Amino acid sequence: MSDPRTLDVRVIPPREKHPTIFQTFDALTPGESFVLLNDHDPRPLRYQFEAEHEGQFGWRYLEQGPAVWRVEISKVSA
Repeated sequence: MSDPRTLDVRVIPPREKHPTIFQTFDALTPGESFVLLNDHDPRPLRYQFEAEHEGQFGWRYLEQGPAVWRVEISKVSA
């Protein structure tokens, strides 16, 4: 999992953020990941992942604000 791709959602319109994030996640194969770049803690997104993809993803904070949050989201299983 070296050099994961980065998805900067700060430039995406709000209503398109979660669909874009989940499309990016769905395109991963198990063992792959991407880094989410956001301007706030994406806790609600994590809750949505837990509800819709329980046991299928990894979530690791790389940077926790105050201006930028970076989270590595990985696909654990299909």
